[in-house]
This record gives sequence, C-alpha cells and structure tokens, in this order.
Amino acid sequence: MPIRIGANPIGWSNDDLQEIGGATSLETCLDEAREAGFEGMELGHKFPREPAALKAALAPFGMACISGWYSAELLLRDADEEMAHLRPHLDLLKAMGSNVLVFAETSNAIHGDRSKPLSQRPVMAAGDWAEFGRRITEVAERTLAEGVRLVYHHHMGTIVESEADIDAFMAATGKAVHLLLDTGHATWGGADPAALAARYRDRISHVHAKDVRESVMEQAKASGWSFLDAVLGQGSDLGVYTVPGDGMVDYPAVFRALPGYSGWVVVEAEQDPEKAHPLTYAKRGVAHLRQSLKEAGLA
Repeated sequence: MPIRIGANPIGWSNDDLQEIGGATSLETCLDEAREAGFEGMELGHKFPREPAALKAALAPFGMACISGWYSAELLLRDADEEMAHLRPHLDLLKAMGSNVLVFAETSNAIHGDRSKPLSQRPVMAAGDWAEFGRRITEVAERTLAEGVRLVYHHHMGTIVESEADIDAFMAATGKAVHLLLDTGHATWGGADPAALAARYRDRISHVHAKDVRESVMEQAKASGWSFLDAVLGQGSDLGVYTVPGDGMVDYPAVFRALPGYSGWVVVEAEQDPEKAHPLTYAKRGVAHLRQSLKEAGLA
C-alpha cells in the first residue's frame, strides 16, 4: 500500500467536546476534506455506524474509511471482556475494508475532563505494565487474526503519554501490538517524534500528523491547563495543536526515520473551527505533508 494522506474529522467537529463544531454537517466536512486533497477519513461521532449507511455517506466524496478511535478499559477488564465491547466497532472496520484499529486505554484518562490539569494525569506503576501488556497483546493478536492491526495511540492525559511511558508500553507488549505515532502528542509529551519513529520503525503502522504551537504548549504547562483548554485556546487565541507546517515539528525528519513506510498519514489536528477555518488549515497541512514526504524520499 502506498502512502496515502487522510484526515480525522476533529478539525471540523470535536469528539471530546461535541459542541465545538457542532453545527458543521458531516457533508460539509467530507466535501472540504475532498477539496483539500484527502483520500480517506477516520470516523467521528457524526458518522453512521452501520456499514451500508457509512459507505453511502463516504461514497459521494470518494473517501475511504481509514479507521476509528476505540476507547479501551483493559485496566478494568480482561481480553475476553474487551473483545466483547470492541466487537461492533471491529466488525464495522472490517466491513469497511479498514486494516488498522486506533486503540487507547481510557479507563482512568483525564483528557476529556476540563476540570483536571494535565499534571494530574494517571501514571502506571512499574509493576503493572506486564499484565496490561499481556492483555493488550492478546487483544491485538485476536484482531490481527481477523485482518485488522491494533495500533496504540499514545495520548496526553492517559497512562501512555511520555517517552518513558511509550518505551515501557512497547517493552511490555508483543509484536502483534503496533504503535500509532502521533507527532503532536509525542512532542507535547516531551519526546522527539523522529527519534520515536527511528526506535520503533518496525512496529509503526499508522501516523497521526499534527503540529504543536510551542508558545501555547509552554503556557499550558506553566499555567496548569487541562488538555481541552489547551486544545481550544484561551479567549480568541489559537490552541496548542495545528496542522503540519504550522508549528515546531520537523516532518521531513520524522519521515526520514520511517524508511519504507506504507499506509496512512492522517492529519488529526483538533482546533476550534470558529478560530481556525478547517478548509484553510486542511489545505496547508496537506501541502506540507506532500512536500515533507517528497523531501524524505517517501512520496
């Protein structure tokens, strides 16, 4: 599979805070995504969850279904229980021809709670990684047997946020578990996304491309902001995340660290669409990704 550039609808409508972009229709999102040059979309809360209806929604815009976020609770339940909860989502992805499952542990996450600063995010005890890794590896082996690769989404406000967390997670999990490299979460979490790409190249099967406004990130850290407050920005100010080419991430370096990569590179840059016009930013992100891939020899 060649590299394809896709999008997550979170630039148009926020999933964690659904009133943000709430008035934007799914059709507007898909039409503007096509105009910007995207070939596929990840799922969001406005998408149909039944295969025929989802295919009917995507087809007029020539959009593939890339994948969709799944909130896991493997700290609270075993692999059998998780598979039962996952089954409808997994079956939808299979019906749509998606071959990756975006997966994140959220049982104790705080990224959706505006009352909690990121400094209060959960931290895994060293002795707990092994059992968590065993459970997620079992789930990953089972989804892979059905043709869908589990790609784990490290994320601010969760137990896999920092570089040390990512290293511990990768050490605790088996080869069926792959990493979703998110350039924005890596950067804000204190890691160099290019270094992560190089370290885990053989286990990276999905990329989320978002850039980071360094000044907003530093202010969020200094002021103890919640994840959502940082994403949305204060007052009329723009938030911490933006599209590739509008922040501090060196995308050519990231892609040079992923030789031979094939699959999706997905712009997942959540912003308040009232402040950051989605189509304008989407076009900017696509242009920068295309140029960066070309510079890295992956185009």
